[in-house]
Amino acid sequence: MQHLEGSWTIEVITRAESSCVGRSIITHSIQDWYPRTLVEVFHKLRLTKIWNFGVPFNGEQAFFWVIPAILKAHQLIQDERPDLVVVFMMPYSVGWIGLVLKWLTGIPVVFNFDDSPTCTDMSGNSFHSLFHYKMAVWMENFYIRNSDATIYVSQRNLDRVKKKQPLADQNKLHLVRYGADPEDFKYSQIHTDDEHFKIAYIGFMGGWFEFYHSDDEKQKLWRKISRFLQNIGEYRLLELDLKTSSPMFLGQAVKQAITDHPEWDKRIKIDLYGSLYPKYVTDRALENQNLSDIVFIHDAVPNKEAMQIACSCDLLFMTLPARPDGAESGGRISAKTYEYLMTDRPILAGVSPGENYDYLQGKNGVWIVHPKDVSGMTEVITQLVSEKFAGNPRICDRTSIHPELSYANRAGQFANVLDTVLSQKSLNS
Repeated sequence: MQHLEGSWTIEVITRAESSCVGRSIITHSIQDWYPRTLVEVFHKLRLTKIWNFGVPFNGEQAFFWVIPAILKAHQLIQDERPDLVVVFMMPYSVGWIGLVLKWLTGIPVVFNFDDSPTCTDMSGNSFHSLFHYKMAVWMENFYIRNSDATIYVSQRNLDRVKKKQPLADQNKLHLVRYGADPEDFKYSQIHTDDEHFKIAYIGFMGGWFEFYHSDDEKQKLWRKISRFLQNIGEYRLLELDLKTSSPMFLGQAVKQAITDHPEWDKRIKIDLYGSLYPKYVTDRALENQNLSDIVFIHDAVPNKEAMQIACSCDLLFMTLPARPDGAESGGRISAKTYEYLMTDRPILAGVSPGENYDYLQGKNGVWIVHPKDVSGMTEVITQLVSEKFAGNPRICDRTSIHPELSYANRAGQFANVLDTVLSQKSLNS
């Protein structure tokens, strides 16, 4: 939005208590009506699953923000007569704010979907029930048909959803990807520590509970019953391998590289920044895999520091849950993809065929392997470590694609969508 404020007057309604999104952007912080006491009672009674099952949009807290946001937005529309409303999702329940405002005032509405709620690489793979899945599909289509434009960040997701829309609505769908700011990385190309090889992963990493219990523990009857009760009624479109969203396969690759080159012992490490899991969970999972001396967990860091880490490590790693063999290619693309590509660091991507795979394919200094391909990871790590310790660390010049990745370019694409909506409005008036 900071790249749009020069040509647009922007006012933001948000749940955040304080938010600075631009020098001339006016922000209105609106509190939700979330019944915290009631939710805590459900949680203490271990009835959270029932709460999430019964509350619309899988129990999203944002659902209780919809009405106060509508009231504030309707007031602003009456007072200031804006040209259009843009609704950013996720969470998906906030889409109703845009719909109601359009019905009440006739103002054009643009939905920025982020990822599709029915993308099987993400939460769109698992639902509380078949009914919840059907409702998610209906909701996505309903939003599109009642919008003036809908934006996706993934070409595959856009194409998949577009095929299901009536011909009259298909031209409403637009692609505007995430990006990164070249200026944020311009002075961060710093590489130090010639004695160690550092692999970094920046962002949330899952799959820890898949390794929390030993194989023997998982086979105990009471644990099988507990797992059954937790998943009762759940509807899944396919079985993603959540193990591969963890650092364990990468850790095995590092161990294999050290076994092949004992002189590298204690000189290669994996640093993860931004874990949301309790320390006791990550510690036990790493101990069960004998990776405590290779993988190190760190709290989330400010964005500027994250960029410095990305630019100073020896290898950037990213992974997504592996999809089953023969499954349709996935539609998710990680936001860190664009930030990683802004650096001159080698990138190792453990991803199945899909949007992320497509976008990284052919980019300089990027190695793509299957998320469970320990041998392939070992080969890449061995090559890069050998080069560094020989005094010739790999530098990957990707400056030619920086303009494409830049927020300024993405903002221009976003503005084109808004201009198209306003042009159509003028033709219809």
